[in-house]
Amino acid sequence: MHVVQAGVGWVEVISGPMFSGKTEELVRRLRRAQIARQNVQVFKPRIDDRYDATAIVSHSATSMQATVVDDVEQLARLVDQDAKVVGIDEVQFLDRTVVDLIQRLADHGVRVICAGLDQDYTGQPFDPMPELLAVAEYITKTLAICTRCGAPASRSQRLVSAGERVVVGAAESYEARCRRCHVPRAEPTTGELFHD
Repeated sequence: MHVVQAGVGWVEVISGPMFSGKTEELVRRLRRAQIARQNVQVFKPRIDDRYDATAIVSHSATSMQATVVDDVEQLARLVDQDAKVVGIDEVQFLDRTVVDLIQRLADHGVRVICAGLDQDYTGQPFDPMPELLAVAEYITKTLAICTRCGAPASRSQRLVSAGERVVVGAAESYEARCRRCHVPRAEPTTGELFHD
């Protein structure tokens, strides 16, 4: 439970792999803030247009209207001075300057709630998440279910061949995998180290 003190802001980060309920948890927290009659603003990067162009939408179809931004500079310009709660979905698609913005907002009394992938499809930390995790007051690590073995899944397995780090997609392009079942590329090579 979060202890609320008037005029004090903080940072909450919800991280984990795809299909782990990050956006659903973000929407839950933002709706509770709205019920409490707090001034809430919600943002999402333009690149994330999988389910809706102007809403954050979970894989289970939980949704909330959002303001679409191209970059951190635009996000900073659009934050209302009276905002008490700012939600940012898919924060890993923004550059590292988002960390500075989030810090400034929290320093000015805003509760900032971010959701995003903590690892890319190769299992490497997905910037700027490591830095956000370091400065957050509250961290929630969500896990999915491995589609191969049913174990807790902490990684996103890319199913399509693509060399870019960012390939926006859903169930047609990714699935949740545990540490044991995850292969850091779409097509594993034979004789892969420690993988059967």
